[in-house]
Amino acid sequence: MPTFAINHMTAPALALDAFFALAVSLGTSAVEIRNDLDGNAILDGTTPDEVKALAERHGITIISINALQRFNEWTPARAAEARELIDYAAACGAKALVLVPKNDGTGQADGERQANLGQSLTELKPLLDAAGIIGLVEPLGFEICSLRSKREAVEAIKAVGGEQTFRLVHDTFHHHLAGEPELFADFTGLVHISGVEDPAVSVSDMRDGHRVLVGPADRLANTSQIKALLAAGYTGPLSFEPFSPTVHGVADPKAAIAESIAFIRENI
Repeated sequence: MPTFAINHMTAPALALDAFFALAVSLGTSAVEIRNDLDGNAILDGTTPDEVKALAERHGITIISINALQRFNEWTPARAAEARELIDYAAACGAKALVLVPKNDGTGQADGERQANLGQSLTELKPLLDAAGIIGLVEPLGFEICSLRSKREAVEAIKAVGGEQTFRLVHDTFHHHLAGEPELFADFTGLVHISGVEDPAVSVSDMRDGHRVLVGPADRLANTSQIKALLAAGYTGPLSFEPFSPTVHGVADPKAAIAESIAFIRENI
C-alpha cells in the first residue's frame, strides 16, 4: 500500500506546530511545507533551524519546500531566490525543492520553452547538488503554462545530465488537464493528489480552487492514476494538495483527510 504525505496547503490556517501534529495524528511522518502562506512559516520569518527542531520534535520528515515559482524564467532575481530557498531547504532538513514553471501564457513557443527550461536546469543543477537537495520539476496542465509535458521535462533533465539531481512531480490534477498519457514513474519523485467533484466545470476551466480531497465523486480518475503509477514502480508518497476553500474551512481536517485516505486505500 502507498504511503501518504500532507502538503501544508491541505490545512493552510494551521501553524506549523499544529500542522506537524496533524500529520502525526494521521499516521504519516511526511510533510511538505510552503513558502507562499502568509502568516506562516516560511513567510513569517521562522528560521530554518526552528523548522528543523520542530520537525525533529514531532518525528516529521520534510519531503519538500513548495516552491520556486517561475523557475524556467532564469533572471538574477530568480537565481537569488533559488539560492535562498535551497539554503533554507538544506538548513531545515528538507529533502527537495519543488520547481514550478511560469503559468501566465508567456514562454510557450516551441524552441523558446525548451531553451528556457534547459537554461534553468543547467543553472539549478550545481546549486542543488552542492546542497544535497533534489529538484522536483512539476509540469502544470493549464493551457497557458510554459511547461505542460512531462516528456519534455524528462528530455531536458537528460540533456543536462540531471538524472541524479531532478525528479518529476506527478500531480493528478495537472496530469488530467494536460492529457499526456505517459506516466514516467521511474522519473517521478513525488505525487500530488487532489480531486475535482464539481460536475459543471469543464476540464479546460478547472482551476486550483476546484481541487478537493479525493473521494467517490472525483472526476480526475485519481485511483486509476495511482494504481498505474504503483504498477509502474513508483514507491514514494502520495501528498495531499487540495486548494479549495471548502477543504481549508472544514472543522475537522483530520477526519476529512482520514476519510480520503480510506477511500483511496479501498479503491486501489
